[in-house]
Amino acid sequence: MDGVLPQRRQVVLVTGLSGAGKASILRVLEDLGYETVDNPPLSVLEALVGDGDLPLAAGVDSRTRDFDAAAALRLLERLRLRPDIAVTLVFATAEADVLLRRYTETRRRHPLAPGGPLGVSVADGIAREAALMEPLRVTADLLVDTSDLPLPDLRRMVERRFGTEGGSGMGVSVVSFSYAKGLPREADLVFDMRFLRNPHYVDALRPMTGQDPAVAAYVEADPDFAPFWRCMTEMLGPLLPRYAQEGKKYLTIALGCTGGKHRSVLAAERLAHHLQTQGWRVELVHRELSAGAAGSRAAGRAPGREALTQSS
Repeated sequence: MDGVLPQRRQVVLVTGLSGAGKASILRVLEDLGYETVDNPPLSVLEALVGDGDLPLAAGVDSRTRDFDAAAALRLLERLRLRPDIAVTLVFATAEADVLLRRYTETRRRHPLAPGGPLGVSVADGIAREAALMEPLRVTADLLVDTSDLPLPDLRRMVERRFGTEGGSGMGVSVVSFSYAKGLPREADLVFDMRFLRNPHYVDALRPMTGQDPAVAAYVEADPDFAPFWRCMTEMLGPLLPRYAQEGKKYLTIALGCTGGKHRSVLAAERLAHHLQTQGWRVELVHRELSAGAAGSRAAGRAPGREALTQSS
């Protein structure tokens, strides 16, 4: 299942919107043993990639003088053609109102909002940067939305994707979510569980979650659950190895229902266990439960709930 050649130098390019957590991601990569450099000129970056054996993490963003997204993409294409390195483009993003709040709280100057009586407002700077960075966002191998992501969860995410402790090969994240609150932006595959009967309409089950045995029994007793489960796992069986063979380092499978509390949670729990028995490295995240009280987990550990602000 390992689609990455071990002798290739790992290169992670970290880009995204100012205030969305690029510096935090780079710090985690540095702690993981990556040689890190923030905001080098693109010409220097290409030379750095060919100089050294340690894995390399580099921040590339709008602070670079005469930054040009097209030039950055051309560099990325050249690097991906090289047989001696494996390149991953990570894009950190967040909702505009979240970025504005972070800049307001820290009173830092946005790189595209000079300020002053004739300057550009922070809100305008955020919008300008989003437009400038869009070509890199749509090309990114990994999109990290930190709008509601506490710093400890961000650290765990980066460690699981780029650390060596969990072994090489592709990691899989299984996420339950509520359609009412939107699709997870990082999702690669999405399954809609709303066709199953809803425990919300059973008074005794309403306050429970899909982690409770009574809810699990109710959902699994739906006559359409077993055929769906069989079809989904039979489809994923050949798909995941092919993703790994193509060099994908992390795959996110999202399962949604109306409230993100019952059906999607049960299905995500079952799928995570199933994939672990198949030998995959799996992270299980219950997005709506994390936003409330229950939480997400990776390797059986519940993450901390410190709501720390991401730095740029």
